[in-house]
Amino acid sequence: MRHRKKGRQLGRQTKHRGALFRNLVTSLLDQERIETTEAKAKEIRGFTDRMITLGKEGTLPARRRALGFLRSKSVVSKLFDDVAARFKDRPGGYTRIIKTRRRIGDAAEMVAIELVARQETTALKKSSASQAQASPTGPSTSS
Repeated sequence: MRHRKKGRQLGRQTKHRGALFRNLVTSLLDQERIETTEAKAKEIRGFTDRMITLGKEGTLPARRRALGFLRSKSVVSKLFDDVAARFKDRPGGYTRIIKTRRRIGDAAEMVAIELVARQETTALKKSSASQAQASPTGPSTSS
């Protein structure tokens, strides 16, 4: 019986499942958007939120804990320098899950999991805001 056992097994043994979660969280923090199955995405939300919270903390012990989980120095430095700065005023809920399609082979529900404040999104908002300020009258309708 599985009474009071939290989390999904995903058809894997414990070590394999832990490595899968580490790889997915590392990829998500590096790419800021990945596509995976719905069950995997729902499981890595908590791990990702925990890593971003460590990044917001910004101390050396927090950096060491993040490095112990992520195992990529470049992703840890990106987390502490860039990602944590974007979420400094947000108390939680750093990820978003968007349903995309069904996988052809086994009809598994695929989703895109992404950071709420992605780098491309913030860059697009800034460029569109600067364009709106440059032309206050709006687009011209001359033909």
